[in-house]
Amino acid sequence: MKQVNIKQKNWDFFRPYFKQLVVPAKTIVLQEGKISRTMFFIEKGCLRTWVNNDGKEITTQFFFEGDSVSSIESFITNQPSLYSIESLEPCILQTILKNDFQNIIENSSELKKKLEAHLFKRLFQSQQLLYSFLRNNPQQRYDELIVKHPHILQRIPQHYIASYLGITPVSLSRIRNRH
Repeated sequence: MKQVNIKQKNWDFFRPYFKQLVVPAKTIVLQEGKISRTMFFIEKGCLRTWVNNDGKEITTQFFFEGDSVSSIESFITNQPSLYSIESLEPCILQTILKNDFQNIIENSSELKKKLEAHLFKRLFQSQQLLYSFLRNNPQQRYDELIVKHPHILQRIPQHYIASYLGITPVSLSRIRNRH
């Protein structure tokens, strides 16, 4: 009972730092090459990260309700973001500015530990994706996606899934027809 009160008290303390942002689908909330000054917490909706490769968008990750999203490298180092962040669905986001976020982290060892755990989780996910591209063919990557992230197939348009898997929409269609 005491633990719940402490957590609620902490959240009440942090609540004024957050601002709600409602964005329609297909809205870029961070443009590649810009410095990330905001962290997004998805209350409702879906975001994707993507890079521009000579005019071709390559999707790198998807994020859903409960996820936090930022170009963390840019957010921490003030270097330009290597990718864009875009809404795929209408979204309700809770946002926090970098200075407020740093202030909160410095004043809460519990949140600092959660941030470290989150960063390690993101690093591990990135490594898994990289090694999947190095080891697996497109069919194997699709099979892995079905097993590990079936919700992506239910919510994300096929052309974004194809980009994420590193294949064309036609190739994805062929792979799906074999299932």
